[in-house]
Amino acid sequence: MSTSQPLSQEEETAPAQPAAPASPNAVDVENLDFYYGDYHALHGVNLQIPAHKVTAFIGPSGCGKSTLLRCFNRMNDLVPESHIKHGSIKVHGTDINGPNVDPIELRKRVGMVFQKSNPFPKSIYENVVYGLRIQGRNKRAELDEIVERSLRAAALWDEVKDRLHESGVGLSGGQQQRLCIARAIAVEPEIILMDEPCSALDPIATSKVEELIFDLKKSYTIIIVTHNMQQAGRCSDLTAFFYLGRLIEIDRTEKIFTNPTQKQTEDYITGRFG
Repeated sequence: MSTSQPLSQEEETAPAQPAAPASPNAVDVENLDFYYGDYHALHGVNLQIPAHKVTAFIGPSGCGKSTLLRCFNRMNDLVPESHIKHGSIKVHGTDINGPNVDPIELRKRVGMVFQKSNPFPKSIYENVVYGLRIQGRNKRAELDEIVERSLRAAALWDEVKDRLHESGVGLSGGQQQRLCIARAIAVEPEIILMDEPCSALDPIATSKVEELIFDLKKSYTIIIVTHNMQQAGRCSDLTAFFYLGRLIEIDRTEKIFTNPTQKQTEDYITGRFG
């Protein structure tokens, strides 16, 4: 029979150790079936997305990649009759469709950058602080600091620092998209979703955004939907291939593009369909 030893004074006063996180991944998707009304858009998707990596979703139009992306911050809640029939999505171990999860709070943690840049008809400064003002944060010194930090993180500060009070819609297309990225990261999300962020940009602006994505993964988990396979190859660590609402394969980007496991993936990568 074992006997327990009395705790020392140091042990009695030592703080409790924090519990280990439920998952090392930023996002865990399990057996997800998603519907738009009667249309079965996603079939039994199982997916783990690691933190501080760039994961690219590729596949032909209508394959479900943007639908899945919008599930991660519950943007699909805004689509009438859309619903998850089976399965779960967890962000850092929390079921985001649980009854106690506020979608507005979720979208602070999981920011989104859309296909078409959508700066508000406000100044560059007010675009960046928009989400902060909604939170009731209006101290000028704090906002000034966050504006500079966010614009620097979006590789835009040097280009706009002398015109912060000019309209954001007066920027070039590439600058507008980087402004939208600055607006997304100003509220300090954990994850940034990007839905074809470069599809409307010229090659030079695309290159700047891709360089930015590479830098941002040091601080954020990034998930990007792209039709541009060269882009996926240049800026992602992992690539997931979708077809007809199913996840066919996910692996290191290099392996997906050089030695995929599934023939469907190889056929798509090599241009046999798509």
